[in-house]
Amino acid sequence: MSESIEKQKLEKRLAKQFVKAMATYSLIEDGDKILVGLSGGKDSLCMLELLAKRQRIQCPAFTVEAIHVRMDNIEYESDSSYLQSFAEELGVRLHIVSTSFDTTIKTRKPICFLCSWHRRKAIFNFAQEHGFNKIALGHHMDDIINTTLMNQMFQGSFSTMPVKIKMRKMPLTIIRPLCLIEESEIKMHAEHREYKEQIKKCPFEESSKRKDINDLFAYIERINPEARYSIWNALETENKLIEM
Repeated sequence: MSESIEKQKLEKRLAKQFVKAMATYSLIEDGDKILVGLSGGKDSLCMLELLAKRQRIQCPAFTVEAIHVRMDNIEYESDSSYLQSFAEELGVRLHIVSTSFDTTIKTRKPICFLCSWHRRKAIFNFAQEHGFNKIALGHHMDDIINTTLMNQMFQGSFSTMPVKIKMRKMPLTIIRPLCLIEESEIKMHAEHREYKEQIKKCPFEESSKRKDINDLFAYIERINPEARYSIWNALETENKLIEM
C-alpha cells in the first residue's frame, strides 16, 4: 500500500512541475500542434506521457504526435515496436524516420554533436512538412544545468539550452516541458511505470564531454545540495531560459 501511495505522490509531483513549467514559460497555447522527439529513453517517454495526459484535459487545447529518428550509420538500437505500442496506449500517433551522416569527414565537431544535429534536422524537416508549430524535446532540469556548465567551461559563455526558443529561420518553436523536473524523479517514475530500457551500443557515448560534466555536477551537488537551484535562479535572473 505504501509503495502505491509513493507512486501516486511522485506522479502528482511530476504533473505539478510540468504544469508549472507550462504556465511559467508559456510553453503551450491553444491550437498548438506539437511534435514530440521520442528517442526511446526515459526522459522522452515521460514527456510524451505527460503531454498526452494533458492533451485530454484540453486546457489549453493542443494536439500531440511523436517522431522517432533512427540513425542508420550509428549503432544505437531502439525497439520500434515498443515505442509504437507505448504511443498507441497514450492515443498518440508515432512517426518513424531514418537519417544518416558521413562519420569519415574530418571536423572539429564531436561525433555526438553531429549525430544530435542530424537527428534534430530530420525532426525540423518533418515538422515543417506536416504543419507542426512546436517541437517538444525531453531535456530536464539536469540537462539544462549541465549545458550551462559545459558552455562556461568550454565556450567561455554563461548560456544554456532555453526552455523555449522561437527559431529565426523556421516557423517553429522549441519547448522543453520537463525543464523543472529533476532527472532522479524521472528515473523513479520510469521504474514505477516499468519503461522498457532501450539497447544502447553507441561507441561514443561514454567518452563524451557531457558525461564528464554530469559527473562534475553530481560532485557539486554533494558539496552543496542546493546548487541546482542557485544555478537555475541565475539563469532566470539573466533571462537565459527563453529566447523569442
